[in-house]
Amino acid sequence: MDVSPDSPIPRPDRDPLLLSIGERIRLLRLRRGLTRKALAVAAGISERHLANLELGTGNASILVLAQVARALECALAEVIGDSTTASPEGLLIRSLLAGRSEPELQQVRQMLSTMFGQGRDPARAGRIALVGLRGAGKSTLGQILSEGLGLPFIELSREIERIAGCGLVEIHSLVGSGGYRRYEREALEAAIEAHPRFVMATPGGLVSEPGTFGRLIDRCFTVWLRATPEDHMGRVMAQGDFRPMAASREAMEDLRRILAGREAFYAKADLTFDTSGRTLERAGAELLSAVGVATGIRPAKAVPPA
Repeated sequence: MDVSPDSPIPRPDRDPLLLSIGERIRLLRLRRGLTRKALAVAAGISERHLANLELGTGNASILVLAQVARALECALAEVIGDSTTASPEGLLIRSLLAGRSEPELQQVRQMLSTMFGQGRDPARAGRIALVGLRGAGKSTLGQILSEGLGLPFIELSREIERIAGCGLVEIHSLVGSGGYRRYEREALEAAIEAHPRFVMATPGGLVSEPGTFGRLIDRCFTVWLRATPEDHMGRVMAQGDFRPMAASREAMEDLRRILAGREAFYAKADLTFDTSGRTLERAGAELLSAVGVATGIRPAKAVPPA
């Protein structure tokens, strides 16, 4: 049977993921009007190798896929099959946003949120949410802040446990991180609907789910409690968690990487407050003053400075 270079290749049962990637490569190649030979030359691989990729035969390496993506002049995510590339409009939007500055992207996000009925809540200043890594002081300073402002204090982790009906460890064990993130979003929405005003301590990893974090910054006045990695580690151990001691160097490096990976998200907060180098009393008093000025909420109870 004669098969033209651009005809689908008859294929036996293959791994669904590899088949999907192969189909995507072929679609992108045809969309750009390239023959299999032309793409293979541009990507620096053999035509037979490219044919195998499109067939879904074998396990394609990430380096080869990256070469193919460059030859197709598209993002690697597009080759793999990122859902945002599934339609022409999605691709046009991605192209429009490519290379835009962070302030421009923020403006676009806010416009889209408003368009879809999820814009910033005018009453968000009354809901104060503390974000940051574990050991930043969210629970301790959150309680001081709630008392000083006369607002209820909510520990979102406890709300997650209440909704799930079990502890955090059990949640992760039973439903995994995906299930935990769903409970996290549900608990946040429930707290916002139930309380027009509050001070909330959020889990450090909440920023890992962009949809939930976006909801938080649109509905709450957010404060990033920032600290050095050394302070984070010291405070966690002071709370009785000595697990980092088993491999302190590796644990500190992991902590630095986590902080570096999340800093750009934490920095989206309305207010950044550095807790390092301050006593608890001083941090509480200065945080109360800073939040009061930023939100316009007058303290119900003064916290004396250290």
